[in-house]
Amino acid sequence: QVQLVESGGGLVQTGGSLRLSCAASGRTFSNYAMGWFRQAPGKEREFVVTISSNGGNTYYADSVKGRFTISRDNIKNTVSLQMNSLKPEDTAVYYCAAADLLVSFRTSTAANEYRYWGQGTQVTVSS
Repeated sequence: QVQLVESGGGLVQTGGSLRLSCAASGRTFSNYAMGWFRQAPGKEREFVVTISSNGGNTYYADSVKGRFTISRDNIKNTVSLQMNSLKPEDTAVYYCAAADLLVSFRTSTAANEYRYWGQGTQVTVSS
C-alpha cells in the first residue's frame, strides 16, 4: 500500500506559478513511477506528466510541455510539479499517482496503470 498526499494547490493569476508536492508513505517509493493527472469540471481526467522510478525519464503532455517540470526525491519520498506560465485552461484538480511498472526506466501515460492515487489538490488560474 502506498499513501499519497498532495499539497500546494491554490488560486493564481494567468502567467503565474505554483509548485505542487506529493508526499508518499508506505511501500518503497523508489519502486514506483509517478504521474500527475488532472480533472477539470465536466471533463475527463487527463494525463499531465510522468517520471520513471529512477527519475531518469519523464514524459509530458503537449499541453504543458515547456511550462511544467516534474521532479522526484527518492530520499524524501516526494514528487513535485513546478508549474509556470499558468493558463486558465490549467484549472483542475491535480492528482498524483503511483505505478509499479517493474522496470526502473519506464514511464506511463495510462491512468489504469497507476494503482495508488492521492486525494487531489485544486489549482485555479484566473484570467
